[in-house]
Amino acid sequence: MEGHVRRFGFGCGRMVALLSLVVFAFAHGASGQKVKVEAEVLSYPGQTVNLRCAFTDATGVQLTMVTWIYEPKDGERINIAVFHPNFDPNYPESPMKGRVSFSPSPPNLASPSIQIQDVRMTDEGKYICEYATYPSGNEQGITYLVMLAKPQNAASTVTVEAGTKNVVVARCESLNGRPAAKISWVTTANGNATSVSKSGADNTVSITSEYKLIPTAADNGKDISCVVDHRTQTKPESFPMKLAVQFRPQVTITGYDNNWYVGRTNVILTCNANGNPMPTTVLWRAMSGEMPDTVQVQDNQLKVLKVDDAVNTTFVCEVKNRIGLGKDQVTVFVREPVVDPSNAGVVAGAVIGSLLALLLVAALIAVLVTRSRRQQQGYRANGGSDMKTRIFGGGKKSSKNGTNGGAGTGGVGGANNNGPIYVYNESTGHQGVGEKNNHHQPLTIGGRPEGVGTTPTAQDILLSNDLDDAERRKFDELEEDERYDHFGGGAPILQLRPHDQDHIIGDYLDDDMESQRDGSVISRTAVYV
Repeated sequence: MEGHVRRFGFGCGRMVALLSLVVFAFAHGASGQKVKVEAEVLSYPGQTVNLRCAFTDATGVQLTMVTWIYEPKDGERINIAVFHPNFDPNYPESPMKGRVSFSPSPPNLASPSIQIQDVRMTDEGKYICEYATYPSGNEQGITYLVMLAKPQNAASTVTVEAGTKNVVVARCESLNGRPAAKISWVTTANGNATSVSKSGADNTVSITSEYKLIPTAADNGKDISCVVDHRTQTKPESFPMKLAVQFRPQVTITGYDNNWYVGRTNVILTCNANGNPMPTTVLWRAMSGEMPDTVQVQDNQLKVLKVDDAVNTTFVCEVKNRIGLGKDQVTVFVREPVVDPSNAGVVAGAVIGSLLALLLVAALIAVLVTRSRRQQQGYRANGGSDMKTRIFGGGKKSSKNGTNGGAGTGGVGGANNNGPIYVYNESTGHQGVGEKNNHHQPLTIGGRPEGVGTTPTAQDILLSNDLDDAERRKFDELEEDERYDHFGGGAPILQLRPHDQDHIIGDYLDDDMESQRDGSVISRTAVYV
């Protein structure tokens, strides 16, 4: 019994020591990565893939054995290749048996890389290169093998009819790809997209995306693009398309300008139709019944050869396609004839010219009438004679000759006829001294005989000896109406002329008269005192 106890105790001690060694080995492996591998390797089906492995620093460590382990995405680990320096390489049963081998061959512990030929999509997963060392224990490195499959991408639109239901208008597919592709849409249409994925053979994935909306006629022809992004592509692949929405014709009539007047010729109405599919028939008709005789219809145009009351109606254009019927109408109002726009300028110019001419004639007549009235007011009882004279003094007493203003020869109402009478002869163009008391005596002013090459002025007359200072003061004090002898209230004017000057009657010029501010008319050449 004692011997058995000793043997048991010895066995237990060896077991504890072995467990301690295993724990130490796992702890050391976890504390530092000494196995160098590639983190990820990409490959396509049918290719040969190389999985490299090496121990970075074997100082103080004895490398015992190398094992390659395959761990699929959904499955258990399996050994696919084992190498021990004292034995030949071993390839246990696995999906890679016959396709996996150490490279180079024969292998060595410092670099026990492997290669897999004719790689398959199912070969994707985690590959572990694990070293058995002493005294460190096991060391390992992990490589992920990613299998790529370039998908087959395609996109197309779906022809739909305009309506009120949400339907698929475009479809995009990325089939048998690895990993799964990403699909997006670019469009101005107001819709949304849904995507569905499906697993295929050899771990491939197919993605189908559909774009849906409630189609309208306005959506027809809008741009829409499907964009597929995949790891095997250097850039996203785009599929530009145009939406195909079928709808009944949309009809509009053009050509009516609301200026159809009687006699207008060659006016045209055009029936414009937009539909998908293209319209097949176009029909014109009149709401009043039969088409007028002056109307010609050709395809989508209605031509009126000459506008008359018969076309004063409503024209309707109806267009059909496979989807349905569309129509439009226009009501024509026939107007009275209008003036040719090309002659409008001439007519306007003639009217304006006529008005200006009438205004000019009216102004001329007014001037002539006004002048005639003023001349009539300016003339006296014997107006119209060519010899105009004024008797100065106006019934005032002359202190020069000492005579009273009683009635005398040629006097009127006691006016003094002894003063000088100045006469303007229009036919001779000079002013002279008229008869004084029927005796022709020239007036001398300033030592010069009056009437011989000179025209006496008012100042000359006032400064003459015939008027003294008192008389001139009386003249200055006279009221304006008395001084200028208005025809309506002043004393009558005595107008004398010699008998030998009767032949110049009628030669007097009206232009000699001049209107005054108070309404009277006086001669420009006669002198008033």
